[in-house]
Amino acid sequence: MNNSTPMIRSVTVADVAREARVSKATAARVLGGYGVVSDKVRQDVLAAAKALDYRPNELARSMTTGKSGIIGVVVGDIENSFFSFAVRGISDTARAAGFNVILTNSGEQIEAEKAAVRVLIGKRVDGLIVTPSESRDVSHLRDIHRSGRPLALLDRALPDLDVDTVTVDDRNAAMRATKILTDIGHRTIAYVTAVDFAGHAYRGLEQIYTSSVRERIEGFLAVCREAGIVTPERFVRFGATRPEATRAITDTLLSAPDRPTAILASDSLIAIEIFKLIRQRGLRVPEDISLITFHDADWTSVTSPPITVVDQPAYLLGKAVTELLIRRLKGEIRPSQRVVIPTSIIERGSVGAPSGQKT
Repeated sequence: MNNSTPMIRSVTVADVAREARVSKATAARVLGGYGVVSDKVRQDVLAAAKALDYRPNELARSMTTGKSGIIGVVVGDIENSFFSFAVRGISDTARAAGFNVILTNSGEQIEAEKAAVRVLIGKRVDGLIVTPSESRDVSHLRDIHRSGRPLALLDRALPDLDVDTVTVDDRNAAMRATKILTDIGHRTIAYVTAVDFAGHAYRGLEQIYTSSVRERIEGFLAVCREAGIVTPERFVRFGATRPEATRAITDTLLSAPDRPTAILASDSLIAIEIFKLIRQRGLRVPEDISLITFHDADWTSVTSPPITVVDQPAYLLGKAVTELLIRRLKGEIRPSQRVVIPTSIIERGSVGAPSGQKT
């Protein structure tokens, strides 16, 4: 007695063609979305495919049409809710246009980014959306661009790469957030970011190879200097890459004789660790230290006090960059676009005048 389970044969294009009483080539054109057929033939083939529960073989289709119907995406840190919202914008927009998405995470490491790009090219993606981890080494992105495969950049611009780019107004956003603090008297302000360097020390803007980070720090320092703050760069802190690293940085800041009276965090993952450690040290927000963060993460509105944020429209960024890419995928030829989306400040309860200056 044979107890083996019979194999279920997949429905093929030939099966659909027989059911619709058309040639295999005609059925393939309808199912692959290429070539020209009459409306009646298209309806007959699609009805046959539905009746047979036909599932397309994506690899076979890509070999036939040269198109996979897939967009490859590389982001810096999917754990960061900013990127989560942006990816949702990408996937919703892609799906509405008939594309699927393959998502990869670089962890903000250039070698991981290169590896992710290689994998996506190997998957025969039609185009790519990349958040570049740095601006020094972009040979892999230049290769994509030269190959003719559409490429768009999300959140971070590369001035020397002529491709569609969607970013927010990082420098202006940092300036507005910092000015909120300087206008009420703060003169010892720290800026904490995940980007890291040997020694975690600030040596100059030229050392920063991530455009969004460079622009934010540039804006932060510009407002501090306008307010008459001497050497504001001494409180720029790099290396908040993990919760324990952020806590160590914050602990050092709060232990300093001239500890900051305010902190500007570059993302909400950093901000929540700063907030927790402030509380654990027995300090109060904003009575002892004010706090502002980039990105309106869910937690920022439910703490006590709720946190003032730079609201980045992450979903809109993802939607906008995908729309630009899809226009390229549909054959549109035009100069590259650099879209800058404005941010807003949501003022809540985490900002107050420095101790001793309250009225």
